[in-house]
Amino acid sequence: MTSLREKILTTASNLFQTQGINSTGVDTIVAVAGTTKMTLYKYFGSKEVLILEVLKQGHQDFQNWLNDKLSSNTKQPSEKLQKLFDYIEEWVTSPDFHGVGFIKASAEFPQEDNPVHQLSSQQSQQFKQYIHHLATEANIKDAEGLSLQLSLIFEGAVQAEQMKRGSGAIKYAKTAAKILIDGASEH
Repeated sequence: MTSLREKILTTASNLFQTQGINSTGVDTIVAVAGTTKMTLYKYFGSKEVLILEVLKQGHQDFQNWLNDKLSSNTKQPSEKLQKLFDYIEEWVTSPDFHGVGFIKASAEFPQEDNPVHQLSSQQSQQFKQYIHHLATEANIKDAEGLSLQLSLIFEGAVQAEQMKRGSGAIKYAKTAAKILIDGASEH
C-alpha cells in the first residue's frame, strides 16, 4: 500500500516530467493526487521542498536501476564501462522516459543560488563521479578526462531525446562513447 506522502511524490514527479515544474501548480498536484494542500504542506512544507524531494528520488531511482543492471549483467570493471551506454540507451528508449530531472530542473531554475539549481548541479556532478569510479575500476589512465567526456555525451544525448523522442541521439552517443572508451583503454 502506498502512503499518501509517496502518492503526492509520485504524482508531482509525473506532472513535473510531463508538464514542467514551473507549469505545475500545487492545486494541480493535490487534485491529481486526490488530497489537499494542507496534506501536501504537512509532508513537504513548500513546493520547493517537494521539487527537491522529486529530484532526489528520481536521481536515486535511476542510479539504483543502473547499478542493478551493471552489477547483475557484467563482472569485469572494463565490461561495466563498455555496457554503461547500452543500459542508458535502454533507459532513454523506454516508453516511461521523460528526461533527466536534474537537466530539466536546471533549465527551469537557472539561478545558481537557487536550491533546485544547486541540487541539479550536484546530481550532474554525482553522475560524472559515478562514471569516474567505473573508469578508475577499469584502470583507465585519464579517468577524470573520460568521465567528463562521457557525462557530456550523456547529458547532450538525453537533452536531444527530451526535445525529440526517437531523434537517434542516444544511438550516436553510444557510438561516440564506445570510441572514447576504446581509445582511453588503449593507453
